[in-house]
Amino acid sequence: MKSSPLKGMKDCLPREMAIRDYVQGKILDVYRASGFERISTPILEDMENLDKSDGGDNLNLIFKVLKRGDKLEKALASGDESALSDMGLRYDLTLPLSRFYAANREQLPNPFKVIQTDRVYRAERPQKGRSREFVQCDIDILGDAGPNAEIELIDVTARALLSIGFSGFTVHINDRRLLRGMLEGFGFAADTLDSVCVSFDKLDKIGADGVAAELTEKGFPAEAVKALCGFLARGEFSLESVSALCADASLGETLSYVLNTARTLSGGAYEVCFAPSLVRGQGYYTGMVFEITCEGFSGSIAGGGRYDNMIGKFLGQSVPAVGFSIGFERICAILLERDFSIPAERPRLALLYRADADFAEVMKTAETLRETYRVTVLAEAKKVGKQIDRLEQTGYAAVCFFEKYPEVKALGQG
Repeated sequence: MKSSPLKGMKDCLPREMAIRDYVQGKILDVYRASGFERISTPILEDMENLDKSDGGDNLNLIFKVLKRGDKLEKALASGDESALSDMGLRYDLTLPLSRFYAANREQLPNPFKVIQTDRVYRAERPQKGRSREFVQCDIDILGDAGPNAEIELIDVTARALLSIGFSGFTVHINDRRLLRGMLEGFGFAADTLDSVCVSFDKLDKIGADGVAAELTEKGFPAEAVKALCGFLARGEFSLESVSALCADASLGETLSYVLNTARTLSGGAYEVCFAPSLVRGQGYYTGMVFEITCEGFSGSIAGGGRYDNMIGKFLGQSVPAVGFSIGFERICAILLERDFSIPAERPRLALLYRADADFAEVMKTAETLRETYRVTVLAEAKKVGKQIDRLEQTGYAAVCFFEKYPEVKALGQG
C-alpha cells in the first residue's frame, strides 16, 4: 500500500495545521463580528447543476462520480458517456450556496450575510500553487442589489486580512458591464464579448501587443482591434475615460461611489484602485468584480464579484448576490514561507513522568501548568536527552519533570 497522498492533495503536519487553524479562526472572528453567519453544504452536487453553473474553465475540471449498480450498467449499455455520471465534487462554494439559498430561503433573513469555509475539488494538473483539493473562505451577501453590499464585502475581507497580519495590499475593482460597454463601443459584437474579455484579462501578463495579436488570431474585426489598441496606446485607463465610452453613465457613477467609499474605509491601511482589465474567469459574474494582490507575491490573495443570475437558475426569478473569497491556501503557504509564528500563543511544554508515578497527580499537575503553557503529558523515555531534543525540534519551548515540579526547564537555552 502507498503511504503518500494522491497527487494534487496533501497531508498537513502539526505546525502547518496550527497555522491553518489560526488563520481560519482570525478570519471567522472578523466575519462573525460583522454579522455574517456560517453554513455548510455537501461536497457532492448534482451534475446537471454543476454543468449549468457558468463556472468558466472550472467546468472542465469537475471530478465526476459514476452512477451505481443497475443505473451504471444501463448507462454503460447505452454507450452514452454523458449518462455515466449523475453527481460530482463541487469546484467552488458559489453554486452550492445558490442551491442552498433556493431550498431554504423561507428560513433565512433578507439580506442573508453568509460564511462558507470548506474544501472544494478541481481536476487540475498538479503543480505548485494548483492542488486538486483546497479550502475556500467565502463571505456572500444575498438579496441586496445595492453597491453598499460590495463595499461591505471589501471592507470585511480587508479587515480579515489585516487581522492576520497582511498589509500593503491593493484591492482592484472593475465592473464587467462597464468593460463590456467599452468593448462594444470599439465595435466588438455583444455575443463575442466573453471571448474578447478572456484576451483582455491578460493585459497585465502579455501587454497591449499580445492582446491585439490574440484578438487578431481569434478573427475579430480589424477595426475593433485597432480601436482597442489605440485606446491602450494612449495609456489612459481612468474610470472617467472608460465610462465615456459606455452608453450607460450610471455604471461609472456607481463604481466611482464604491471606489471612493472603500478608500475612505481603508484609512490608508491598504490601496483601492480601478482595474479596467480585471475580468475574473467565472462566467457567472454579472457586475462588479474585485481582486486583492499583495506586494511581493504573484497572483491574487482574494477575489470575488456580483453574480445576480445564479440563484435565478433554481428559482426562476432573479436574486441579487455578491461574494468575496479569501485565498486561504495561498495565505497559509505565504505564512509558512515566512516562518510565521502565531502571536500571543502560550508556549508548549512537555510534562514528563516515570512509570511508577501517580498518573492522577500527573494530570492534576498538568492542569496547573496549563495556566501558563499548552501542556502535553509524556512517559519519560529511557534516553531522555534524545526525547528532549526531539521535543525541541517539534516546537516545544520547555519541559518539566513530574518529580521535580514546579521546576521548568526552557529548551534551546542549554
